[in-house]
Amino acid sequence: MKPRLAAFLLTFCASASGLCYAQIARMEILTFPSMTLTDQEFLSGRKDGKPVTIAGELRLPRPGTDRLPTVVLLHGSGGISGYVTDWEQEFNSMGIATFVVDSWTGRGITSVVNDQSQLGRLAQVYDSYRALEVLEKHPRVDPARIAVMGFSRGGQGVVYSGMKRFQRMHGPASGREYAAYVALYPTCNTAYLDDEEVTSKPIRIFHGAADDYVPVGSCRAYAKRLKAKGADIQHTEYAGAFHVFDWAALKTPMKLEKGQTTRSCQLEEAAVGRIVNASTKQPFTYADPCVGVRGHHRL
Repeated sequence: MKPRLAAFLLTFCASASGLCYAQIARMEILTFPSMTLTDQEFLSGRKDGKPVTIAGELRLPRPGTDRLPTVVLLHGSGGISGYVTDWEQEFNSMGIATFVVDSWTGRGITSVVNDQSQLGRLAQVYDSYRALEVLEKHPRVDPARIAVMGFSRGGQGVVYSGMKRFQRMHGPASGREYAAYVALYPTCNTAYLDDEEVTSKPIRIFHGAADDYVPVGSCRAYAKRLKAKGADIQHTEYAGAFHVFDWAALKTPMKLEKGQTTRSCQLEEAAVGRIVNASTKQPFTYADPCVGVRGHHRL
């Protein structure tokens, strides 16, 4: 684990539970209702998307009746992979419960690595809010100590879950929000309307400086904008690290030749719900020339 990220997580652990445990006392599969919205529908605040039931795996690291700090984990484009389960084990060893959300299976998706158009980029923002609604009612979860952590596409879901505009439109009915937002190598290359109005809770972004799938520049710039507005945000870069630098099983770089990426795209919300290429001002689709280059490293 990278030092600065480890320090932040240990702080969360210490303030939350005091002791660390290695065992898993209980696992539960929780299903919950969500909705499939296009990005335009999401941004317009629509409530009439396609209903879908998705699931998450809750792991409780110790027995008892006490309420535990919990981290929601949002996977990347390839679905739940080794880097997600690595973090599951890491948190559980700290005495922190985990809830791994599967945003793909209930929607009939296996992977969007080669075809990102299968699902809107903001779907995991919506899923994250619904996951929070489920967990805040669970008898073993402390509702005041639920954090969210995401990777790549899921990291994008984490970063923008903290936007006040999105929380007002789609957030939990209780008005609750996450206690912390942790994103690893997220996509930050879309400038949304009101995207500088964000949570007062901690936002932490960790990125590999050598990432050639989701280049670090856009998140660096977004973090700088948010910090100038007073947000509690830190953006940490690791020299020489590629995408998915935290996956323990990948010891050498692996390249996916057909992986679709928007690394050459700068996008913006020109009007409510209308995402355009910032350079051409044309509506963005995955047929845009900026998406034309494929292939990236995963570590």
